[in-house]
Amino acid sequence: MKLLSLLFLTIILGKGCDNATAQDMQNTVIEYTANTRGFYQNITIKDQLVSVSKDRNNNDKAISTKISDADWAALINDFKELKLETLKDLKAPTEKRFYDGAAIANLKITYKDKSYETTSFDHGFPPKEIKKLVDKINTFAKKEQY
Repeated sequence: MKLLSLLFLTIILGKGCDNATAQDMQNTVIEYTANTRGFYQNITIKDQLVSVSKDRNNNDKAISTKISDADWAALINDFKELKLETLKDLKAPTEKRFYDGAAIANLKITYKDKSYETTSFDHGFPPKEIKKLVDKINTFAKKEQY
C-alpha cells in the first residue's frame, strides 16, 4: 500500500511541475537574433506565439504565428534543460563570425522579470548547452519563409 501511495504521489507531483513550467513559459520571452552587414533575423517567442523579423529597422510588421502544441511542448522540454545563470558564460564552439564566415547570433531570455543573455556565437553553430533550443527556434523562421 505504501508503494502504491508513493507511486501515486510521484505521478501527481511530476505533472504539477510540468504544468508549472508550461505556465512559466507563458510569461517568458525568448529572443534570438542573428545578423551581419547584409543579413538580419530576429525571432521572438512569447506565450505560444512566434514572430520573425528580417528588417533591422523594424519597418516590416512581423506577423505573429501560433506555435503548434507539439512544437510548444518540445520547446518547453528544451527550456527546462537550460541553466539560465550560466548562459553568459557559454563558450562559442566556432569563431567564423570574426571573419564574416557566419552571422553573429545572440540568445536572450527574459524569465520572471530577469534577463539572461549569451555572449555572441556563430549563427548555425551555437554552444552545445543551448543547441537543441536554438535549433528549435530556428525551425520557426524556416516555416515563416516570406
